[in-house]
Amino acid sequence: MIGGGQLARMTHQAAIALGQTLRVLAVSADEPAAQVSPAVVLGSHTDLEALRQVAAGASALTFDHEHVPTELLQTLVAEGVNVAPPPAALVHAQDKLVMRRRLADLGAPVPRYREVASTADLDAIDELAAEVGGGLVVKASRGGYDGKGVTLTDDVAQARAAAEGYLAAGVAVLVEEKVAMRRELAALVARSPFGQGAAWPVVHTVQEDGICVEVIAPAPQLDPAVATAAEQLALRIADELGVVGVLAVELFETVDGALVVNELAMRPHNSGHWSMDGATTSQFEQHLRAVLDYPLGSTAPLAPVTVMANVLGAPVQPAMSMDERLHHLFGRLPEARVHLYGKGERPGRKIGHVNIVGAPGGSLDDPDYVADVRERAVRAAHWLSHAEWTDGWSGHE
Repeated sequence: MIGGGQLARMTHQAAIALGQTLRVLAVSADEPAAQVSPAVVLGSHTDLEALRQVAAGASALTFDHEHVPTELLQTLVAEGVNVAPPPAALVHAQDKLVMRRRLADLGAPVPRYREVASTADLDAIDELAAEVGGGLVVKASRGGYDGKGVTLTDDVAQARAAAEGYLAAGVAVLVEEKVAMRRELAALVARSPFGQGAAWPVVHTVQEDGICVEVIAPAPQLDPAVATAAEQLALRIADELGVVGVLAVELFETVDGALVVNELAMRPHNSGHWSMDGATTSQFEQHLRAVLDYPLGSTAPLAPVTVMANVLGAPVQPAMSMDERLHHLFGRLPEARVHLYGKGERPGRKIGHVNIVGAPGGSLDDPDYVADVRERAVRAAHWLSHAEWTDGWSGHE
């Protein structure tokens, strides 16, 4: 696996259960996956020799992130490496302009957009603004993640200024309409080399400042027909692009109940972390099954609802150690399933997540039941990051 972050770390956990060894290409020995994997190559994902070293003798080469230059992956394929997903598919998760063009060609629902490859194209922003009559979103075509490389604007002047900033950094720009949405959804699927597909239930993702903070699985109050359409759309995109492994299709549910594709990710994804405790097969095991060409596992949920809350570094790191925070958390919420990434704490950084699996007798249609599971997940994650209870509770009173 190229990349030594938390996704590689959790994939390594799944590899152990399957009797596999996950060799990791990490930048440093203290990266999350490098701390736990017995096979680590230190080097950069932009270094062809490092890529060759990590791929040598491997059954498959896959990804913790999408930032490996396409031409390097094509070189590995020419040398006989089994790259999964293949570079011809992965480029759609690497380059937002390539992705938008292909999805539009497939007839998938996408926001209205314009390409801005140079300052000569800036007038296209005025055209789009006149067409949509609302705010615009300016995105760097490559390199963005967790809200980075994305600028929300309210008028043409702001959009042009944002686009000029990206162009000055040598990055082409995608400018698209700001979709009037009810909420954000994600459809997570997996596809094997011979075309077997599997879809988890569509989830509701909660974003703050471009970072996913919470996932409710399955998405409550989602029209069954819309849920089915989202799953089928994600499976069709995976098939049309030739994806091998996990594909996350991030979606907007519009105010009138339609679906619009926002982003694609071809790897395990934050929206699928709930599956570690809430689904028959986790996204990490499924990704390995797919890239190793095993039959895919069941994606059935294990409870009416599972909620994941990300543990994000607090503005000021608590004096209480993480070990002591865990002690208090388990004392109060013994049902919390904690996944920590071995990362240092800093403001806003993803350092772990908590899953709360709802009791079997509940119902996704019961708002009080869903709200209770959400509250416990958010309370647990906030405690781990801030060492303070959201409800003001104190164990010493």
